[in-house]
Amino acid sequence: MATNLALDDKLIDEARHIGHHATKKAAVTAALQEYVNHRKQLEILKLAGTIDYDPEYDYKKIRQLDRIYIEP
Repeated sequence: MATNLALDDKLIDEARHIGHHATKKAAVTAALQEYVNHRKQLEILKLAGTIDYDPEYDYKKIRQLDRIYIEP
């Protein structure tokens, strides 16, 4: 999808330099991906303390079962 944006050329050039991007498009794409990833992480952090875990769950037992089936 072609989009025309008025972007700060100095900022784009700095992003290209720091990120070692060959093109403006690559720099903008990388910046948008980082932005989206960061926002998703913030949403996950909002879940902290809101999930109830089963007190009977034994993660060590599950790890042992994984080793039994994976290791020859």
